[in-house]
Amino acid sequence: MAGFKAFLMRGNVIDLAVAVVIGAAFTNIVNAVVRGVINPLVGAFGTKDLESYRSCLKGPCVVDDAGNVVSGIPIMWGTVLSAILSFIITAAVVYFLMVLPMAKVLAKRAAHDKAKEGVQETLEVSELEVLKEIRDHLVAQRGPSAGQGTHPTS
Repeated sequence: MAGFKAFLMRGNVIDLAVAVVIGAAFTNIVNAVVRGVINPLVGAFGTKDLESYRSCLKGPCVVDDAGNVVSGIPIMWGTVLSAILSFIITAAVVYFLMVLPMAKVLAKRAAHDKAKEGVQETLEVSELEVLKEIRDHLVAQRGPSAGQGTHPTS
């Protein structure tokens, strides 16, 4: 039970829950774009509803007024096409509005951190050189015999 509590309190569960809720809301937007924009554009070349595109696999397909298939085996490839378009639109929006900008931000941050690390190393080397110069100056002030054996050579 302690492991389960630690899992829940880790924070990843909250992030995942938020992602699912946002994803569900985003799905509604994408479906509306497909139904309101893409389907009519495709409808300019055929019917207004992609989901009405179908072929009959076996015999003549007869559908009653309620939409139930009475005879034949319909292949509803328009529904599949609509789902594929929804997926492509969703993937494109997620990539171009979320993944790509985040990758650019992370790359800039990594470059900034690397540059900052390089500056820090330069400062450390500069400090070391200054300290060596101070040591050498102090040794020179004391005279050559006073400083022998008291410091390591570099």
